[in-house]
Amino acid sequence: MKRLAATFAKTKAEGRSALITYIMAGDPNLKTAQECLDALPDSGADIIELGFPFSDPMADGKVIQAAATRALDNGTKLKDVLAMVAAFRKKNQHTPIILMGYYNPILHYGEVAFAKAAAKAGVDGLLLVDLPPEEDDVLYKAATEQGIAIIKLATPTTDPKRAGVMLKKATGFLYYVSLTGITGAKAANAQAVKKSVAALKKQTKLPIAVGFGIKTPAQAKEIAAFADAVVVGSALVEELQKGKDKALAFVKQLAAAMK
Repeated sequence: MKRLAATFAKTKAEGRSALITYIMAGDPNLKTAQECLDALPDSGADIIELGFPFSDPMADGKVIQAAATRALDNGTKLKDVLAMVAAFRKKNQHTPIILMGYYNPILHYGEVAFAKAAAKAGVDGLLLVDLPPEEDDVLYKAATEQGIAIIKLATPTTDPKRAGVMLKKATGFLYYVSLTGITGAKAANAQAVKKSVAALKKQTKLPIAVGFGIKTPAQAKEIAAFADAVVVGSALVEELQKGKDKALAFVKQLAAAMK
């Protein structure tokens, strides 16, 4: 959590929004994913979301679903994802890494054992889209004891009462899902998102990151005007299929547009 706090303090002091980039561990293979992960900070990523593959990703569109399938076909397991983070930390001690995925692999691993292993590897936060606050007591306790943030998600259908329940256990930052539906399905409506972010800022002092539906540097710039961070996932995963250099060039374009 200290790396997250330091990063948001830095971007705020610089008068800009943080760029959060998402890639899937093991896609298109572990070697290329590791190389891309290692190079993302120098290309402009302030925070990295590293997806861990799951066979039934209910919140993800076809792009990230396909990435998860490729990673699973490559034999990628949770221990491999943690190994990627550990390898990254040998070269980079300041860029936060958030693991994003689903609860089942962590439950299978064991929540307490996973939290300890994740902290040892250098993970800064967890974002699990299918674990509501009413059901996360064991993982929440294990993760927070290890200094790992539990990132919560708010959506266009999250009313103030529900947001209040969720925010009681939110740490690190709040992830605002900019549209109803799955990742990569459509473009975000910046004006609608701006209104929702403003409402959430009345309920929390946590930084608010906006993701889902942000596909271009121009869209990232528009959202960055009012959000504390902008998350780009599906579009980057698509670029990575064209090659690591294409993906990193895209990240540089995003970062330049947001400055």
